[in-house]
Amino acid sequence: MTDWILDRTFDSSSGEVRWAVLGPEEAPPVVLVHGTPFSSYVWRGIARALAQDHRVYVWDLPGYGTSAQYDGQDVSLGAQGRVLAELTGHWGLRGPAVVAHDFGGCVALRARLLHGVRYSRLALVDPVALAPWGSPVYRLLGGRPEVFGALPPDLHRALVREYVGSASHLGLNPAVLDRLTAPWCTESGQPAFYRQITQNDQRFTDEIQDRYGELDLPVLICWGTEDTWIPVARAHELAALVPDARLRLIDGAGHLVQEDAPAELTAALTRFLRTAP
Repeated sequence: MTDWILDRTFDSSSGEVRWAVLGPEEAPPVVLVHGTPFSSYVWRGIARALAQDHRVYVWDLPGYGTSAQYDGQDVSLGAQGRVLAELTGHWGLRGPAVVAHDFGGCVALRARLLHGVRYSRLALVDPVALAPWGSPVYRLLGGRPEVFGALPPDLHRALVREYVGSASHLGLNPAVLDRLTAPWCTESGQPAFYRQITQNDQRFTDEIQDRYGELDLPVLICWGTEDTWIPVARAHELAALVPDARLRLIDGAGHLVQEDAPAELTAALTRFLRTAP
């Protein structure tokens, strides 16, 4: 679990992005998009599995993981959608498949609907896509960044670990929890953690929610039945808005389906990526 390294960089409009690519150069491309407050590390196992038959692009969004974190950085959902559009251009991709989790779902949807990025197909895993969203705790943390940003490091670390851990229904392996929380527990990471929450306003989904009927590509929606961050009822609501969307519920998994049910999620994604449109 220590060898997940993003060895390439891209100078995006929101700072340096760290990224990597796996799989045969001639294979069909797949872009994986993580959510908050995670990093590409949540895709490590699934990325390696998909790389058997695909060219898999993974990246840490600006402000997350090993990518740049700095004061005044725009890490909003609006900025992230632009960066995804920039990256697909930088990679020279024309119609890749995209798999997006949590608010990465909104990022992928904005890149498609607002920035005109073409995908061959789109898989959304417990996505942030429908209003209202943001738990009371999420709104509390985002509403007082100056207070929480000034917490002693030990208290901040405990808060972040408890918050990240709550995304799993089964409980995270301690080493995985360490890896997911480490970027937020540095001198630059502590303010970055509250910065990204503060900037993630519901208006970024409001701007696109009425346009989901325009999606003219195969769409798979995967959802953990035990997701306490975004209830599974939203899966049915979203599927009803997207033309011909396929819905796959994953029993016993929480919000972090990648950690709670990696085999089931990998199987669902592999089947979807191989199925003819």
